[in-house]
This record gives sequence, structure tokens and C-alpha cells, in this order.
Amino acid sequence: MASKEKRSLPKTLFSLLIFLLFITISSPQKITTIRFATWDTGELFQIEQAIAKNFEKLYPNIKVQVESYGDNFDQKLAASFGAKNPPDVMYMWDFPTYAESLLPLDDLIKNEKNINLNDYYPAVLNYCKYENKYYGLPVGFTSHVVYWNKDLFKRNNVQPPSPNWTWDELIDKAKKITNPSQKIYGFAFPISPDPYDFEQFLWSNGGRYCSLDGKEIEGYLNSKEMIETLALFTKMLREGIAVLTGTQQIQSGGDLFKAGKVGMLESGIWRLPEFQEAKLNFGVHILPAFKGKKVKSILNVSAISIAKDSKNIKEAWEFVKYYSYNKDAIKMRKGDLPTRKSVASEMGFLKDPYYQPFYKMVEASKDTVPSFNLNRNMRKVYDELAVTIEKIFSEQADENKIKEYLNELVTKCKRFLK
Repeated sequence: MASKEKRSLPKTLFSLLIFLLFITISSPQKITTIRFATWDTGELFQIEQAIAKNFEKLYPNIKVQVESYGDNFDQKLAASFGAKNPPDVMYMWDFPTYAESLLPLDDLIKNEKNINLNDYYPAVLNYCKYENKYYGLPVGFTSHVVYWNKDLFKRNNVQPPSPNWTWDELIDKAKKITNPSQKIYGFAFPISPDPYDFEQFLWSNGGRYCSLDGKEIEGYLNSKEMIETLALFTKMLREGIAVLTGTQQIQSGGDLFKAGKVGMLESGIWRLPEFQEAKLNFGVHILPAFKGKKVKSILNVSAISIAKDSKNIKEAWEFVKYYSYNKDAIKMRKGDLPTRKSVASEMGFLKDPYYQPFYKMVEASKDTVPSFNLNRNMRKVYDELAVTIEKIFSEQADENKIKEYLNELVTKCKRFLK
């Protein structure tokens, strides 16, 4: 009897294994849904949905719900954080405002073997930091360049911009291109430039809006370099070689450029497809430098972040890695530039004359940190600065008047940084 029981035991174990295998196969796999909030709409939103579908094929246990917040991105995101119901993953650029609600990624990055931070452009990575912590991984960026109208240059016997040109050279070319009777101007810039973007010109002149600890604007926002930088622009207006955009008379610098009414226009990558579609004969060049100084560019960086209160951090991190670092995902996206050196090289951007200047500018700007990222209250300073710059440009103010306005601005804004 005992020997029969021994002989039947393996059969019993085999049956049990078959039963457990059947249960495993027939049991539905647990699916975790993560929410991804984007500011994009239209074609860009559809591309992001396609990227999410490709991710789901690699991670069948994770479903990505892509949510388009559009122009109301900040309002909806802030409301979701306030209601303790934020998306797990979101596009991000304003780290000072949202850092308290975001998950620091340093430990996740440190333990991740499949991400080589050295393949990201250092300047782009810098923009994903706040108070020395990473709160996002870079997705895309643009530096700033000068678009120039080849037909206007040729018609006026003006040589193309030299490889390392200066503002003196730009002004000289602008004078030769300007034709008041035909309302053609050498250069155009907005009456109320975004202070975030405008700091690039101050960097190139050796200054910055505030101290590196983000606590002082006295001697920075009203510095000699800031006065000189603003005076450079107002001098072009007084001489009639530049025109203001964003006014009641002239709304868009892009429209002026497409109409052949302006020789040079400073802008980002978003202008490139617009000008290509218009079949313009144009070139793309790095920003001009101040004589004897190194040129710098602001970067407009899109990053992807994780909500600190997410209940699906493991799954969210898998998506963040894929969206930011996976080559196939990077190559699918449009609207900005790849942040990984190897991908930019593979796509031919480092040699393409339309794209190369953007990458030259990101290399030249590796040690820059916007004042916006140094103090969360700089946003209030920027609001006041925007008003001041508009006043200076509207009045075509000289250096003495600019100095007066900047001193008033500093006195008014000091309290914001305390």
C-alpha cells in the first residue's frame, strides 16, 4: 500500500502544476493606467498618443492615458495638484513653481543603468534642475538664432553673416538693407519681449538679471551691461534700421519676414517649418556676439516629470525613461529639437545648415542658468521687467533714461526676493 502511494505522488504533483499553470494563463494580467498631461494639441498631440501606443506594446501591463490641456495647461495642472488628483506624468518647464509637487528623480536616475546622462546636452540638463535636484528629464528644446533673408541680402549686395559675427556686423548689414520708402527694415524685434528670452542678450554682454544665489537684483538688473544691452536695441530704433513688432501697426515679425520686409529676425525653431512652407530663400545663423565676449542663447526646454503624489511611480518612471530617452520616441516627435547628442547626429541635424546653428548655440550656452530658475519669485520680477522694457522700447530711450527706469525697477522689485 505504501509503495502505491509513492508511485502516485508524482502524478499528483504534475496535476497540481498543470492546474496552477492554467490559473496563471487564464487570470487576466493586472493593468496599471497612468495619466500623461501635455500642453500640445492637434498633430503634436496625435504624435504623443502614437508614442504612448508604442510604449504600451513594450509594456503591456501599463496603459497611458494622454490628456491634452492645451492653452490652459498651467491652470489645469495647478488645479489638479490642489485637488490632490494630478496626472502621474506631465510636460514641465516651470520647475520653481511646481517643484514642491514633483518627484525628485535623482535616486531613480542614479539607479538606472539604461540612461547615459552624458548623451544629453549639458545646457539642456541644467534646465531640468531646481535647487540642485532633477525634477524632470529633457524631451526637446530650442536655442535661439537669427533667420536672414537671402534675397534681401543679395539685392543690396550684402555679404552673408560671418561665422562669428557681432552686433556691430548685424547693425552694419541692417543699415544696408533698410529702405524706408519701401518699408523694408534690416532687423525686427518685439515691443514687449519675453524677459525670460531677453536675458540671453544680457548673458552675451557679460551680465545677468540676478546673483547666482537668486537673492540680489541690485547691481545686476540695473547693471552697466543691462543698460548697454537695452541701449543697443533702442539705438537701432532711433536710427530707423529696426522695427518693433507686436504693435497695433505690426503684429508679427514672422509675417514681416515672409513678406520680404525685414532682413533679419531673431527667433527659435518654431519659425523654421513656417518659413520652409512659405518657400522662402532664407538662411539660419547663430546669434551675434558683443565685441570681445562670448555669445549665449536662452534655451526653451520641454521636460517630462512625475507627480510626487503619483500612486504609480514605478510605471510612471518607465514611461518617462521611454519618452525622454528612447531613440524611436525621440525621432517621432516634432516641434522642437532632440536633446540627445547621438540622436541629433543620427538625424543629420549637426550638419544640416538649417539645424546646425541651433546646436552650435546650445553648445555655446552650456554654463547658463536662467534667473527664472534661481528664485521662484523671479516670475514677479519678470512681470515688472516686461513693462519696463516695453516702456524703454516705446520711447526709444537713451542710456540715461534706461538707467533711470532700471533703478526704479530694482527699487520696486527688491521686496519680491526677500
